[in-house]
Amino acid sequence: MTPVTLYWRPGCPYCVRLRARLRLARIPYRKVNIWRDPDAAAFVRSVADGNETVPTVVVGNGPAMVNPSLGRIREALAAA
Repeated sequence: MTPVTLYWRPGCPYCVRLRARLRLARIPYRKVNIWRDPDAAAFVRSVADGNETVPTVVVGNGPAMVNPSLGRIREALAAA
C-alpha cells in the first residue's frame, strides 16, 4: 500500500479527528509532529502559504493536501 504521511501537532482537534478516521478506515499512516521536527514544519509551511496548517497529508509521492477529507485521501490512494 502507498504510504500515507500525516503531519500534525499536539492540541489540533482536526488532527485528532482525521487520525481517528484513518484508524477506523484501516488506512495505515505515519505521523510526523511538526513541533518536534523543524524540517517537517518547514515543509508544511512551504505547502500551506507560509502557515503551519495541519493536518497536512501526503500520499506516496503525490502533492500535499491541507486538511483533507477521508474521501480525498482515499482518492489519492486509489490514484497512486
